[in-house]
Amino acid sequence: MTLELRNISKRVGGETHIYETNISLKTEGFNILLGTTLSGKTTLMQLMAGLDRPNTGEIWFNGKNVTDVPVQKRNVSMVYQQFINYPNLNVYENIASSLRVAKMNPDEIEARVTAVADMLKLTSMLKRKPFELSGGQQQRTALARALVKNSDLVLLDEPLANLDFKLREELRDELPKLFADRNCIVVYATTEPTEALLLGGHTAAMNEGTIAQFGPTSEVYRHPANIVTANVFSEPVMNVADVIKQGNTIKLSDSVSWIQLDEKRNMPDGNYTVGIRPHLITLASSKETNGIEIEGRVQIAELSGSESVIHFSHENLNWVSQSHGVHSIEIGERKSFFIDTTQCLFFSPDGTHVEI
Repeated sequence: MTLELRNISKRVGGETHIYETNISLKTEGFNILLGTTLSGKTTLMQLMAGLDRPNTGEIWFNGKNVTDVPVQKRNVSMVYQQFINYPNLNVYENIASSLRVAKMNPDEIEARVTAVADMLKLTSMLKRKPFELSGGQQQRTALARALVKNSDLVLLDEPLANLDFKLREELRDELPKLFADRNCIVVYATTEPTEALLLGGHTAAMNEGTIAQFGPTSEVYRHPANIVTANVFSEPVMNVADVIKQGNTIKLSDSVSWIQLDEKRNMPDGNYTVGIRPHLITLASSKETNGIEIEGRVQIAELSGSESVIHFSHENLNWVSQSHGVHSIEIGERKSFFIDTTQCLFFSPDGTHVEI
């Protein structure tokens, strides 16, 4: 089973929402659309579903051109981040609604609803109305309605965004298991790089209506093709700076430079952009990180129970550090940070990743 978008684009008035895009999705694992709000994720999913039509290009499903096939004639399910359920129907009837529209045999409806309700731990709630459910239970109901159809294409548009942290973790763990034995294509939209890494599969890094890169999730994260992909796949935002490589030395600023490892000597001398993810800049000692020291003035400190995110300035740079644990930080004070330079990403002046 395959879903292929061939040269599709979408414009609304004079504004382009999706630039010319080509991508082929398959059934193995989740197909993740990763990008910020307004990057084009929802628009792309609506085109895949047949809820909207592209201005140019074609959509092919299992070798057939379905560009002009309306959504009612496609076996598609879509789950949104809002808890969209029929308020006047109980949980059982919400789940069964699409099967009744399809005029399925009542015994088959009963069997399917019972099975999916058991899978999603909704059996004891089948007689309740949506307003009697928690947020997590409402979203489980919406997921059950999508699963019970045995759709060929399931589109999950930030389905966990409105849930509390614990529920998100629980459902995030369950989702891959729910679809593991189903012969369908699953597309999952998220703004969170961590969520993409946890779900695995394949990821399309989206930015302003374009797909910057598509491939196995771990590969896209570890080997971004360009600086756009690297930025999409970093939370907090990736630290970048212009650097100069000369011989075996990388110069970051007037006071900071470091010696590269031997295997990086094949990178030609010249000007580059370095990308450093925030978790690679920490308050730990250089002995722990094998890193280089950089001094910065603290601008903002965001402390939680598990980490400290610190925005700091160094000469003309404004960077972000992410350290484990809660650290005592004063706004305006000067602190020493340590960069793990072994995991830096380098980009040529045109933004292309330099593999070294």
